[in-house]
Amino acid sequence: MIDLVAAVKAPEIDYQGLAPVFATAGGSIVVLIAGLFPGRGVQRVLLPLLAAAALVVAIVFSVVNWEPGDSAPIIEGALAIDTLALFMSLIFFVTGLVAIVLSLRWESVEDAGAGEYLSMLLASIAGMVLLAGAENLVTLFVGLELLSIPLYVLCASAVRDRLSLESGLKYLVIGSAGSATLLYGLAFVYGATGSTDFDGIANAIGERVGAGDPLLLTGVALAAVGLAFKASVAPFYQWTPDVYQGAPTPITAFMAVATKAAAFAILLRLFAHAFPELQDDWAPALAALATITIVIGNVGAIGQRSLKRLLAWSGVAQAGYLLTGVVVGTQLGVQATAFYLVAYLAMNVAAFAVVIARERVSEHGDDLESIRDLGRAAPLLAWPMTIAMLALAGFPTTAGFIGKFYLIDAAVSGDYAWLGIVIVLGSAISLVYYLRVVAVMWMDRLEVKLPTIPPRYVRPVSGWSPEADPRALPEIPAIALLAAAATIALGIVPSPLFDAVRDVGTSFASSI
Repeated sequence: MIDLVAAVKAPEIDYQGLAPVFATAGGSIVVLIAGLFPGRGVQRVLLPLLAAAALVVAIVFSVVNWEPGDSAPIIEGALAIDTLALFMSLIFFVTGLVAIVLSLRWESVEDAGAGEYLSMLLASIAGMVLLAGAENLVTLFVGLELLSIPLYVLCASAVRDRLSLESGLKYLVIGSAGSATLLYGLAFVYGATGSTDFDGIANAIGERVGAGDPLLLTGVALAAVGLAFKASVAPFYQWTPDVYQGAPTPITAFMAVATKAAAFAILLRLFAHAFPELQDDWAPALAALATITIVIGNVGAIGQRSLKRLLAWSGVAQAGYLLTGVVVGTQLGVQATAFYLVAYLAMNVAAFAVVIARERVSEHGDDLESIRDLGRAAPLLAWPMTIAMLALAGFPTTAGFIGKFYLIDAAVSGDYAWLGIVIVLGSAISLVYYLRVVAVMWMDRLEVKLPTIPPRYVRPVSGWSPEADPRALPEIPAIALLAAAATIALGIVPSPLFDAVRDVGTSFASSI
């Protein structure tokens, strides 16, 4: 027995590489424990500061660990700490910081308990970090579940709001179906290749199992469907509008960016590292899904009055654009996807911050009526929303234009020029609803002839502006303005981000 114990070799752990995971997971536990202490100062000041500190520490270690190149996986090959994982992690951490700021003095935080709310937020971010760096099927599924389960609860954290509870239940049911589909697919892949490591799977294809093996192709298809649920890719997007509308808006903003980034991070890694030999099989199928997603997302958004539902349908269309980078399976595609995710972060944060500011004080909640004549009443909110809408549509001098141009370039270089045309046509269709939002804010006499929706928050205020209303929260217009400024800055001077995404592409240099 002594000899057997001595023969067991513990795996080497790169503590510095795992520091971002430790910071978020450990921060989740610390915040949860600190939340047990009573006091208004603890709940409203100390807990947000602790949660933000955990994310700042994670950001610092991600920057310290940044090293371009194809780095070796850690923990016996189960997790990669390469530039792709670190880049996506930085998106998660920044989005988490934004969600914390937007959640300050939010009603659902008090209802759910600040400790529990912020603890689950950090736990979900830890799952995203694991998912983005997964190099093993088991790590992939663990990361996905750690990401998802706290979000199910956070969507229903506004316990006094029927729509929030409905949102959490819908997300739980549909998310569980997506997870089950993914798990079946991963099991089929393991059964066909006999390996759970991405490198082992790639090596087995063509040697142990043929590229046309039905069990393998079925597993790849089911895995793609399971991840498509998380990325809001059509036809697996049905949960998105209802969940986005019902969830507390800070959580909606967080999900819209971070969950999508995590899903595309693992899509890039899984298909580039584990299934490169099957690209002729999966690339056309994903290209068809991208086309369907772009069309359905843009057409579905046209008839929406709820800003949150409009942004949800817009997010479906944006998922179609992002899928282009996965389809082409090239280093340029990886770089374009990474660039567009940062642009998407800035655009969405600006838009959702304005929605939060308006639904807190307007009797119309998140209806289009809540932003009518906003250009006159509150220009500090109207301009960020205008910039966000124009950027999402792909107007020049915005990050959205550069990002879409980058994706089109990747599509053309990867022999999918027709998919680049679809992106252009989808962007043209999106002008219908993006410009309608802009018109409602700046053209007072414009009448939007659409069915009304019941108000969710009844707080009648007329002529509200962040400068005049004492209930205004200055951090929300500040977040909106910063995000809008970043959207413009990345559209005019994108070179620093280009340098960063080129480093991200080096993590795939050996596989694509």
